Order: sequence, then structure tokens, then C-alpha cells
Amino acid sequence: MKYAKIKKTDVANGPGVRVSIFVSGCHHHCEGCFNSEAWDFNYGNDFTEDTIQEIIEAMNHDYITGLSLLGGEPFELINQKGLLPLLKKVKEVYPEKTIWAYSGYLYDELKEMDYPETKEILSLIDVLVDGKFVESLKDPNLYFRGSSNQRVIDMKKTLKSKKIVLHEKNARRN
Repeated sequence: MKYAKIKKTDVANGPGVRVSIFVSGCHHHCEGCFNSEAWDFNYGNDFTEDTIQEIIEAMNHDYITGLSLLGGEPFELINQKGLLPLLKKVKEVYPEKTIWAYSGYLYDELKEMDYPETKEILSLIDVLVDGKFVESLKDPNLYFRGSSNQRVIDMKKTLKSKKIVLHEKNARRN
């Protein structure tokens, strides 16, 4: 797996100040994507144990509220295999910090993926922002998503109730 960049103080991709990793590789190719250079699976840096340690260390501040996974596409299989050890380590070291994941896949599509990594990742993340970015539905007044078709899903409540429960940040800014 490769990654495009790591932001150690990100305030745009989830609540509070977060560490964000932008993975490389995406088959969605959404028109108007803000990070189209990360569509290429070979773009950027190798994701290694050192990368995991760098992220863990970057999260070791009281002002960091969590980790956000973006892309590219975190749920491409090669990225899932790379990210799963990171997510396990984050939950082990920082159980109080949240993990947000952004995906062009819909939650229902992710549920149907026949990879054990997918189900485990869905159980480890706190919030899933799902759905492709649609430029004609772009709305800068939305919390933590680019277009109105995307949903901000509370994964803990969704998995418990077995139905999609939207997170409070699925609203519009006033």
C-alpha cells in the first residue's frame, strides 16, 4: 500500500483536531475530486511499520481528537490490508479517540464486500462518510462531506441496531 500524505493537524475531516492519512489508489474517479492525484495506486510513499509509528506518535497529544482515513479510497482491498494494523494499534493505544473513514462506497456496498478486513474495519471505525463525491451536489454548507448525497454514519449505533444511524454531523451548517 502507498499513501499520498499524512496531515498531523487536520481540522477539515472530522471534529476537533485530527491526524489524517490520505491513502493512494481509487477506482471511483469522481468528477471534481479534490485529491485526484491519489487515484494512482503507485502515487506517494510506501506505508510501513514506521508509518504506523509516525501516526501513533502524531496522535500522542491531548488536542488530537482522532484519526481520519481518506484517499484515494481507504476501502480498496490493498488499502484495507494496510490500514487494518494501524486501526488496531490506534484503538489499543488511544481507545478514547475516534476514527473517521471516508469512502466512495456506500455502506451497503461495504457490508456486501467479501473480505474479512472490511467487516473488521467497519467494527473499528466510529464514523463512516459514505458515497461518491458528486460535483453537481457539492455544498460547502455541509459538515464534513463534500456533496449532499454523502452520509455521515455513526458506525457504533449502526452496527448495534443493524440499520443506518446518521451521526449528528450529517446536518448542514447554518
